[in-house]
Amino acid sequence: MIIATAGHIDHGKTSLVKAITGINTDRLPEEKKRGMSIDLGFAYRATENSRTLGFVDVPGHEKFIRNMLAGVTGIDCAMLIIAADDGPMPQTVEHLAILDLLGVSEGIIALTKIDRVSQERLKQVELEISNSIAGTFLENSDVFPVSAITGDGVQNICDYLETMSELLGDRPLAGNFRLAIDRSFTVPGAGLVVTGSVFSGKVNVGDNLILSPQGTHVRVRGIHAQNKESESGVIGQRCAVNITGGQLNKANIHRGGWLLAKEVHDPIPRFDARIRVLSSEVRSLAHWTPVHVHLGAAEVPGRVAILENRSIEPGETGLIQIVLDRRVGALKSDGFILRDQSARRTIAGGRVVDPFSPARGRAKPERIDFLRTMEMDKPDQALAQLLIQSPLGIDLSHFITAWNLTEREQTITFDSTKMVKVGVGSNIIALSPENSDKIGSMVLGILETWHGNNPDKPGPGFDALRKFLKPRVPLVVSEGVLRSLVAEKKIIHLGANYCLPGFESKLNSKDDVLWKRILPILENGYMQPPVVHALSEELKLDPRILEKFLIRSAKLGLVCQVAKNRFLLPEAILELGSIVEVLGEHNETFGVKDFRDRSGIGRNLAIEILEFFDKSGFTWRSGDFRKVLKPISEVFSSLD
Repeated sequence: MIIATAGHIDHGKTSLVKAITGINTDRLPEEKKRGMSIDLGFAYRATENSRTLGFVDVPGHEKFIRNMLAGVTGIDCAMLIIAADDGPMPQTVEHLAILDLLGVSEGIIALTKIDRVSQERLKQVELEISNSIAGTFLENSDVFPVSAITGDGVQNICDYLETMSELLGDRPLAGNFRLAIDRSFTVPGAGLVVTGSVFSGKVNVGDNLILSPQGTHVRVRGIHAQNKESESGVIGQRCAVNITGGQLNKANIHRGGWLLAKEVHDPIPRFDARIRVLSSEVRSLAHWTPVHVHLGAAEVPGRVAILENRSIEPGETGLIQIVLDRRVGALKSDGFILRDQSARRTIAGGRVVDPFSPARGRAKPERIDFLRTMEMDKPDQALAQLLIQSPLGIDLSHFITAWNLTEREQTITFDSTKMVKVGVGSNIIALSPENSDKIGSMVLGILETWHGNNPDKPGPGFDALRKFLKPRVPLVVSEGVLRSLVAEKKIIHLGANYCLPGFESKLNSKDDVLWKRILPILENGYMQPPVVHALSEELKLDPRILEKFLIRSAKLGLVCQVAKNRFLLPEAILELGSIVEVLGEHNETFGVKDFRDRSGIGRNLAIEILEFFDKSGFTWRSGDFRKVLKPISEVFSSLD
């Protein structure tokens, strides 16, 4: 269990932690000289049941509130510390408000320095405390009188915290690994170490992770979890992770970054959230207010866009979009705090609803409905509802990342949800079966109208067909729906055009005679057919007339134009594509020479074929190498 101290300066936070753990968390020379905490301090206590209590001791001075905020995210329990001689003070109130805004649900109140006051004063300050915590998560909590000097009451607090640790148990192991970095340092002989609270998932020695937002790939060399050497670290623990990597530079690692699994590395420039404005604010939170955003261990300037109204009144909640000055890591349900432009006053706090918010249309009614659905507790319920209310589908990749779903959690979520998936790789869109059918019906209606208005022309091409779809359907959705309709034989894909069954364009009698002369030559050349000029000489035809004929034939699906002067039969394209698939197995890259040698065709033709595959979206080129993006059967389904 991770416990964070909270409270006003000089109320005995560090002294109490030392009395509980035996460790002085003031580690900096300046802290020891001034007798006050400036940065975060850490201490641990082993319990009788072999569990470990981890303490994050935060500064109490208002000048170091940003350090306090970096320490109270990702905690299980708060220990609000109030000195008996002073009673609740300004930072007591602000720290309590911050914990409440972050959604901390468990806590304990320690009434310190009881050795300095009378019993009458104790009763008075307990009443003051009761009034201060009214309406917060600590309302009706027990108050533990304690003296770090005499030791009175220390054991009572230890017993209470150990019992709470037992009752809370371990957090459910869910999500991909995320650690919010609050400190980094170098250990001689070991190298770079980053520390922080584990927000989700599990990490093991040997795992490959990413330092975010910079995107540096690292490997885990060693782990200390709750101050003990371990082979793994899990959610709910404080961990020190020894990392190594070819491009590591300590100067580039700062408090506020993340150490995480590659699946959730996706830094964002903005996010949508629900916040609550503090009741103590004297005015409403206005649209486009500049703020300091504290999320994880990061502090980033930004602005608040109010989504439902023009402002949010003190004590009220509302949906907002935070537009950041720089990208940060954030996922759904991450807690955050907003402070004013001068970073001197806490004004609001809340939780992230959707980290992938749009730059435009953020306040449209359909977007507000989307966010309210995203606020659901369970991903399967949210996804089912989103699919119903989103006619153009849901970006499944963003949904998976936002909810931090592991592969196993994805399977559980998707198996319980009826949906149609379109797209490949990381660009997957999910549609409800009903909405997929609606788009399919729109396509069939468009083609029927087209054939009625253009009885002597081939059906429209992909771009023309997509323009007729209203509202405009995303590219990947259009491709997916058309592919399904072709597979179900509800429409026919001929070359670059689509048509309804029975409306296929055919060669006229004159063209049919010419095609019968050309076909044997193309079959003989197969994967190495002659260029148009050579073909025209063999047929004794004007090359311009032959080229126009072959272009018409390509629209009918009889040939494929891979270059300006080169046409291949569909079966040759599929065979060449199969060779490329073999070369690109297991995400391997390959070059022109590899393809040329495997196919047995010349270098110039090999280049033409590969460039055709690049344009078709079958392969992707980077420098002198390529890799396969999609299966050949998917890209050229109309050629089967």
